[in-house]
Amino acid sequence: MADVLPLVEARLRTALGEPDARAAVTFLGTDRIEVLRFVDGDVVRYTTLGMSAQPMADPTAVLADPVKGPRAELVLSVRHGIADTDKVLRPLAVLAASPQVEGVIVAPGASLDVGGPLWPGAPFTSVLVAESGGLVEDLELDAPADPVRFLPLLPMTANEGAWKRVHGAQALQERWLTRGTDLRDPSRRSVSLD
Repeated sequence: MADVLPLVEARLRTALGEPDARAAVTFLGTDRIEVLRFVDGDVVRYTTLGMSAQPMADPTAVLADPVKGPRAELVLSVRHGIADTDKVLRPLAVLAASPQVEGVIVAPGASLDVGGPLWPGAPFTSVLVAESGGLVEDLELDAPADPVRFLPLLPMTANEGAWKRVHGAQALQERWLTRGTDLRDPSRRSVSLD
């Protein structure tokens, strides 16, 4: 099978334009993960590149299938110039490496926690993984490989994360929607959860 990453990068460029910055992080025992930055007016988007190089494997499987299995890259969109969000590069790379390091399958509805602020002073230490197909279309690969999905990440406060564990991802997303929460605001407060 052809190298997936050039196809993934081409899809990102088609959807988001040319990246204005990129950084690479390599963790011991993992493939290299890059984070690309795209600026679109007052919004900056950070996307991972490298997570989809291998399919995510079921942690209970004896052998990982080198072709079949879900593939994804992560996309974080925030308002530009309000906070030092460029420091999110390493936490994003950590999240993108989690399938290789921890054997997790990153899928919509999941919560991912980085154990500290996403960037300096951020009220968020975790993200909710949203459905793909909006900003960047899924990238179909030759059968039998699964498509690469571009999963949006929605930053969550600790209270929102706890509420989501009890009520579910859908309920939290509905709460954000009904309260008019600006999920791109890097300094927003927790949505009212009462």
